[in-house]
Amino acid sequence: MHRLAAEQHYPAQALYVVATPIGNRADITLRALHVLALADTVACEDTRHTAQLLRGYGLQRPLLAVHEHNEASAAHEVVQRLLSGQRVAYVSDAGTPGISDPGARLCAAVQAAGLRCIPVPGASSVTALLSVAGLGDGAVTVAGFLPPKGQARAQALQRWLALPTAVLLLEAPHRIERLADELRPLGARRVTVGRELTKQFEEIATLPCAELGAWLLDRPERLRGEFALVLHGPVTVGGHAGPELDAEARRVLALLLQELPAARAARLAAAITGAPRDALYAAAHTPAPPA
Repeated sequence: MHRLAAEQHYPAQALYVVATPIGNRADITLRALHVLALADTVACEDTRHTAQLLRGYGLQRPLLAVHEHNEASAAHEVVQRLLSGQRVAYVSDAGTPGISDPGARLCAAVQAAGLRCIPVPGASSVTALLSVAGLGDGAVTVAGFLPPKGQARAQALQRWLALPTAVLLLEAPHRIERLADELRPLGARRVTVGRELTKQFEEIATLPCAELGAWLLDRPERLRGEFALVLHGPVTVGGHAGPELDAEARRVLALLLQELPAARAARLAAAITGAPRDALYAAAHTPAPPA
């Protein structure tokens, strides 16, 4: 079917963890199609969704439901099929299994039985957004979804925000405004937000955390869809993580702050002086150093 994919050996008695598109169905890999066609069973998060996905590629395979509610018990069935000599592919509804999706417990059970788990990489909202976030040194912590509410959410967010690295977050549309409110106190710290990644109405923007809420409300459709966010590393001015502002940049900023809100003053000062906007925004909320 796919000559290049067929050049690799695909042993039996192995679980193939297959990434599937997160939106655009053209983002399937040749190797993923080859493995799905070769598999004796396709274990999946939702059998109806996966049957439709496979039909789109001209494939039809026996399906086995393995989702977050039955993953522990269904893992036993997968192990038994592997021991009988089958090849089993596992797919989640979209993206890479085990990355904020079911699949981790399944892989652990297969490995505990002394059998192989073979990754078939591909689409992921995590890697898609990180690839365009421009993080510099690339240090990042993948936090995934926060707890939905309560003290658990507040504690998790506090823990992630205290890290010196960038942080990758995922969020559902009905909680994105709340997340924007939670990030607003970070002020000039930058966040790259990706909405509906790889889909027709994909949007990606990098802006100060203080402006994320306004960006979302600027267009009604921005409150719909799936979100991935990269919170860039902490900004400090004249400290450890950010660039020092020279006297001219501070002078221009001070003049603009007499007439404008901090966000607009920082944006104009950046255009005039060439200094980084996030550092200027942070300086707008930081006492000036002694002369």
